[in-house]
Amino acid sequence: MSITAALLQMTSGRDIGPNVDWIEHHARAAAGEGARFILTPETCHLMETRRKDVLTKARCQNEDEGLDRLSSLAAELGVFLLVGSLVVRVAEDRLANRSFLIDGTGRIVACYDKIHLFDVELGGGERYRESALYDAGDKAVVADTPFGRIGLTVCYDVRFPYLYRALAKAGADIICVPSAFTRPTGAAHWHALLRARAIETGCYILAPAQCGIHACGRETYGHSLAVSPWGEVLADGGPDTPGVVYATLDRSKIADARAKIPSLMLNPAFEVEVKEMAEP
Repeated sequence: MSITAALLQMTSGRDIGPNVDWIEHHARAAAGEGARFILTPETCHLMETRRKDVLTKARCQNEDEGLDRLSSLAAELGVFLLVGSLVVRVAEDRLANRSFLIDGTGRIVACYDKIHLFDVELGGGERYRESALYDAGDKAVVADTPFGRIGLTVCYDVRFPYLYRALAKAGADIICVPSAFTRPTGAAHWHALLRARAIETGCYILAPAQCGIHACGRETYGHSLAVSPWGEVLADGGPDTPGVVYATLDRSKIADARAKIPSLMLNPAFEVEVKEMAEP
């Protein structure tokens, strides 16, 4: 069985309404081209960096009009929609970076809160402290669909292979990596990390990405990628142009890759022996 997936590459702004308008327009176009699985990037309906502003604009999940609109969109189009992530209020001054998988009736079938928060110092004054505002998730999530079992991750998660192996061992055929990668880290590591996660798991990796220079001043790397279970890049959205990236997913390729390299079958138990330096 094969399906067409559509990865939306976008430059999200600081207001939820226009961002959702953009998603609706491009998702309808993608469905018109035959896409049955449509994916958006991380923080797709709100890209805001100032603490006060993001707390003012974020809503609880059951009060988020953007999520309501996207659920209605999935039902209208009859497609599965991966809302890469939304900024969701979970307490008065705390947020979650939450991914949603919505089916063709508009029902939310799975939610995932980003486990690995982006707390880094990149140099040149560029630093991020997601944990100052966001609560980390504490569970991995997979969900069944008619075209395969989907594993959910978000952005910085891609640097932690054990999560991807756990999802694959839980039966994932496709793993989603909606992202808003920085330009320095993207140029250095984006393609290598996504290809590695595909090769290690024998899964399709779908990574819709933010791109370009955002109104809040942030710059993101783009290059929305679809990667085959053998590690081949099937589609690349390029660096700076919003739009739609298409890829055909063939489930037989998953079995082929895992038969050739059956690494998921092995789970050896071993200890690490540390040899300390002898005193001179």
